[in-house]
Amino acid sequence: MKRLLVSVLALAALLLMTSGCQTTPASDNPEVNAATALAHRIFPRQAGHFVFEALPARASDYFTLRSEGRKIVIGGNNANSMAVGLNYYLKYYCHVNVGWFAWEKGDMPKKLPAVETPVKIDARVPQRFFLNYCTYGYTMPWWTWKEWEHFIDWMALNGINLPLAITGQESIWYQVWTELGLSDEEVRSYFTGPAHLPWHRMLNIDRWGGPLPKSWLEGQEALQKQIVARERELNMKPVLPAFAGHVPPELQRIYPDAKIERMSDWAGFALEDYPWFLDPEDKLFPEIQKRFLEKELAIYGTDHVYGIDIFNEMIPKSWDPAYLGRVSHGVYESLAAADPDAVWLQMTWLFYNERKYWFEGDSDERVKAFLTSYPAGQSILLDYYCERMEVWRKTQSYYGIPFIWCYLGNFGGNTFLAGNIQEINGLIEGAFAEAGPSFQGLGSTLEGFDCNPFMYQFIFEKAWNMPQHQNLDTWAGTLAQMRSGVNNADARAAWKELFDEIYIQRSVPGHSPVMNLRPSFQRSTSYHSSVRFNYENEKLRSVIDRLLAADGEGPSYGFDLVNLTRQYLSNQFEQRFAEYKTAYENGDTEQMAALKEEMLAGFDTLDELLASQDYFLVGKWIADARSWGATPEEADYFESNARNLLTSWGDRGNLLTDYADRSWAGLVKTYYKPRWEMFFEAADEAVAAGEKLEGERFDTLLEAMKDHEYNWWAERPGSFPSKPQGDPIALVRRIMSGK
Repeated sequence: MKRLLVSVLALAALLLMTSGCQTTPASDNPEVNAATALAHRIFPRQAGHFVFEALPARASDYFTLRSEGRKIVIGGNNANSMAVGLNYYLKYYCHVNVGWFAWEKGDMPKKLPAVETPVKIDARVPQRFFLNYCTYGYTMPWWTWKEWEHFIDWMALNGINLPLAITGQESIWYQVWTELGLSDEEVRSYFTGPAHLPWHRMLNIDRWGGPLPKSWLEGQEALQKQIVARERELNMKPVLPAFAGHVPPELQRIYPDAKIERMSDWAGFALEDYPWFLDPEDKLFPEIQKRFLEKELAIYGTDHVYGIDIFNEMIPKSWDPAYLGRVSHGVYESLAAADPDAVWLQMTWLFYNERKYWFEGDSDERVKAFLTSYPAGQSILLDYYCERMEVWRKTQSYYGIPFIWCYLGNFGGNTFLAGNIQEINGLIEGAFAEAGPSFQGLGSTLEGFDCNPFMYQFIFEKAWNMPQHQNLDTWAGTLAQMRSGVNNADARAAWKELFDEIYIQRSVPGHSPVMNLRPSFQRSTSYHSSVRFNYENEKLRSVIDRLLAADGEGPSYGFDLVNLTRQYLSNQFEQRFAEYKTAYENGDTEQMAALKEEMLAGFDTLDELLASQDYFLVGKWIADARSWGATPEEADYFESNARNLLTSWGDRGNLLTDYADRSWAGLVKTYYKPRWEMFFEAADEAVAAGEKLEGERFDTLLEAMKDHEYNWWAERPGSFPSKPQGDPIALVRRIMSGK
């Protein structure tokens, strides 16, 4: 009877582990518990075949793999290393891809492959950083614990141990500002709308899209507690926010002698949206820093790494090196006074974005003064956009200050095939060879999750001595099997062609297909539009045909087919528009009409294709935003804010309109297509009148398009499915066959 009771209890425990009511298996080692629990979340049916063991600490992180009977034994010096070991086994033994979204997860083999020869792999760098302030606007603002839990597991599987963790800070700021004497309305009106908060946090804008509902503050605080707790379980050090000098202007009423100044404009926002900055040399600065960190420590705990960025895309009041040094020294002193173990993490995007000022006359005097005014050992720098400009090469490896080489890879969450993988590989290896001891890590600072997820997998593999990525042709072959679910010549040839012919250009701001831009015969009026692709579109078609011939399976295979076909159709539209422009210039109304019909039909085809994939649904974005509303009015507010970021970005006709350009189902048919319908009608009228679509005619059209853009987010027309519809593989076959 006793033996039966034990068996029943054991079975009950196993069922709990493999259901939503998960329990952590008993162990004396919390690192083992964390890794085991992760395995149960990722693949609950097979998790019992994995055994995790804690290994002694060494100079670098490392993991081991071996088989013991039917068990796969994964060792590591901590939970994070064990997770990387698990992912290594999944990728290179089971050929299973686990994506950053929960839906992208391949099927495990019925019988787990044995590890014939024991494996031991070391980390090449101690720090692996991920995320960007902007990612919290372009991808993550509406996430709940469901999305976060899987994503944190994905980060652990990819060895990330230094994630940016800035959710929920507004609830702390609310306490700080109200305790200092500001009213509830003043504080909540100081915050922007939820999707725009990253730029409020980076000292770019205030107020726009506010006031922020109190329910949002409370919900985000609860979410952040879950986020940082799980990240710490998996041996990550969450990078928390600290005070960067950004204050509500009403604080001047309470502290009339404080050195508070309005900052310069940003992205064309109105004067009332300009941020305000408290001089770090003011005695109030350390007091606010102390208040904020004390509350943050009490609510979220700390790992003593804080992100502070004080001049991001802004102009300091002085470029005198002495002033710049005093400012950074003052910030550090306030941080160290509040937390003696504090490490200040900074993104160095400012040195690229405002490089003409920071490196005036090709001198690094200003940069050096700013970065060396406090101890190097209490600093970590993110070399933010290394595929475009490696700042470490212009600053003697940051003067010996620890830095992390970062791949940005995406602006605004744009859906555009980009990622110069051969060049990236060379740049990373160049840093290992030349950067010296201050080179401490690899990371990614993507602005939004994009349609090239394998690029980020590659970046984090480079942080480990894995043999697979040392030859890109070999890695392309293994990636083909992981993503296609099959191992055949067509899949391998398709991915080799992608590496050699398609992924040959870096991501740039404004990457967008022509069909997503405000149409014009002249230069586009959309933000920094960049429509160039450095390959023949028929080469992309060849890749799609090869993937179809591979006859693969699984979520990654379906996503890749839709993603590549999406780009192919977008490129095809650009070619048709070039033909349309020629017909317009020649006054060939018959050809104009035929091409117009073909191009407008292309929007419908693309929208139908995109609707088959979870990632490409504007309906999901909207539904997720509305889910945060405590009332119908709040749900409408969140929806408008969500729509705005993807389109106008701010007020009607904002400078950043279309910056967060997405080829998403719903957007294609109801936002982009109507602009082109207006354009074609205006072009027809101009040709009929014997005139050009320019000057006053075009200005009238432009105002109509701006009205449409405003109404789309402010009035919230249309409803969109939040779940995928249709068979993606069948849709691609039909579209590519021309039926």
